[in-house]
Amino acid sequence: MTKRLDGKVALVTGGTSGIGAGTVERLTAEGAKVVFTGSNAAAAEALCAATGATFRAHRVQDAAAWPGLIEAILAEHGRLDIAFANAGTEHGDASVEDIGIEGWDNVIAVNQTGAMLTVQHAIRAMARNPDGATGSIIINSSMNAHRAMGNFVAYSVSKAAVVALVKSAAVHCGNRGYKIRVNAVLPGVVETGIIRGQIENAPDPAAARAAYEGMSPLGRMGGVDEIAGLVAWLASDEARFVSGSEYVIDGATTAGMMGV
Repeated sequence: MTKRLDGKVALVTGGTSGIGAGTVERLTAEGAKVVFTGSNAAAAEALCAATGATFRAHRVQDAAAWPGLIEAILAEHGRLDIAFANAGTEHGDASVEDIGIEGWDNVIAVNQTGAMLTVQHAIRAMARNPDGATGSIIINSSMNAHRAMGNFVAYSVSKAAVVALVKSAAVHCGNRGYKIRVNAVLPGVVETGIIRGQIENAPDPAAARAAYEGMSPLGRMGGVDEIAGLVAWLASDEARFVSGSEYVIDGATTAGMMGV
C-alpha cells in the first residue's frame, strides 16, 4: 500500500467500530498519525494495539469538550491535516408520527450538531497549521440524504443536513483563502459488524442477507474497506481540487429504479 498520507495527522470520530474503525486502519496504513474518538474503551484498546493509533474518549455532541480534544492533538502532533466526522446514531429514531422529542434530540445532537462541531473545530485547528490553513475534512453522510426512510425520520433529516453543511463549509473555507477542503461520502448498505449481527439474529438469516444485498444493482453490500478507501483518497493530495462535493458509494442503489 502507498504511504500517500505520510506526515499527516488525522482525527476520526466514532472510530471504535464499523466504518470508523476501518478508516482508522486505512489511514494508519497509508502513513497518517491517527487520533480517534468514541466511548467503547475495550474496542479502542484493541484498535490502538493493532494500528498504533491514539484513542481519546469523547462525545461529538459535547461542545464544551471540543477545545480540550483539539489542544491535546495539537500539543502531541503540532498540526491537524485530516478530520473524518464519522460518529453517528439511530438510537431513539422512528417515523415522523411516532418519534419522541428525546429520540429526535439525540439523533440530531450526534449526527448533525456533532458533525458541525467536528467541522468547526477542525477548521480552527487546520488554520493553525505551521504551513498555513490546509487540510481535508470528510463527513460520513448516507445515501438516505437523497432517499429518506419513512421509519427513520431524524436519521434521514440529519444525513441530508450534513451535506448542506459540507457545501457551506467548503465555500466558507474557499472564501477565507484556506486550502481546507470539505466533502461528504454517502454510503449505501455496508457490511459492518452491526449489519452482520442483524442478519445473524434475523428469523431467516439467508433471507435477511438477500434483502440487504438485493438493494444494490451490484447485488452485494459495500465493504468497510471500500468506504475507508474513498475517505483516504479524499484525505490525500490527489484530491486537492475536490471540495464541496458529495460522493455516493452505494453500488448504484440510488441511481435509478431496478425495474421489474
